[in-house]
Amino acid sequence: MPPDRISSLGEKKLISRIISRSASFFRPSELLGLGDDAALLDMGNEYLALTSDLLIESRHFPPKMSHHDMGWKTVTVNMSDLAAMGAAPEGFILSMALPDLDLESFDSLISGVMEACSYYGAPLIGGDTNEGDEIIMAGTAIGRIRKDLVMMKSGARPGDLIAVTGPLGLGAAGTELLLSGTDTAGFEVAVEKSLKPIARVKEASRMARSGLVSSATDITDGLISELGELRDASGVGMRIHEVKLPVPPQVSEAASVLGVDPLELALYYGEDFELVFTAPPDAMEELSRIMKVHIIGEVIESPSIEMVDKHGDTYKLHVRGYEHLRP
Repeated sequence: MPPDRISSLGEKKLISRIISRSASFFRPSELLGLGDDAALLDMGNEYLALTSDLLIESRHFPPKMSHHDMGWKTVTVNMSDLAAMGAAPEGFILSMALPDLDLESFDSLISGVMEACSYYGAPLIGGDTNEGDEIIMAGTAIGRIRKDLVMMKSGARPGDLIAVTGPLGLGAAGTELLLSGTDTAGFEVAVEKSLKPIARVKEASRMARSGLVSSATDITDGLISELGELRDASGVGMRIHEVKLPVPPQVSEAASVLGVDPLELALYYGEDFELVFTAPPDAMEELSRIMKVHIIGEVIESPSIEMVDKHGDTYKLHVRGYEHLRP
């Protein structure tokens, strides 16, 4: 019998396998945040939050993405993980494997990195370069957050409301349009969301400072996949309502052109770089006064992910989303 391959597990189970190994070598107090959006190092009254993401040109950068936008996205995916914890960005480290680019392309790539670092207030403070057959960008973001304000995936309780910080499906629609080679005229907003996403660092700061959020994560691998993360970490269930989902008309229009279900783009694809979070009803009402929130459902006791469709019927959703290392 041939040995099992990592593709039989996928990224999330592979990470759990790594965490279980790490837990046998270190004390729980030394592994704060492991398995969350960023690791946490105890710095007295604060946590130092650290996260890392690897982007590969052929897998993560859609056609027509400029070198400048590649650099921007590399920083943004890391800043989104800091935002999910409520951490304020402090610095960025970048390692790159590069083919023999012309200098104009290289300068454009670095310009995108620098502009994003400036936008998020996280200076580029180090890294490494090497040769590669294609562009590979490995970023590490460093942030900090007061211990009493940190947002985690755990903490959701039955009765809490579920909300997102912005529209769902636009990034997915833009990416799919680019991948299909379809004429993107009329879909400029979706394409912009795909090529130049923005991490919700400012919104996360307001959420963290309020102290009202019970759990949170970012939506980069799909809403349902991320709700599954909150469910597993909190030991609860999630129910969302189709009529409450903030899916812009452009997503439905793109889905029609692509021949796909718009809910597939909104629920499973990812690439939205919004935050999904929970809070008690009175806390959510207070949050809605300091920032824009879209309430999409509620936390339930049964450990499942449920959808109430537009006809009022309830059914369970299979937890899936974008995942590396799958065949």
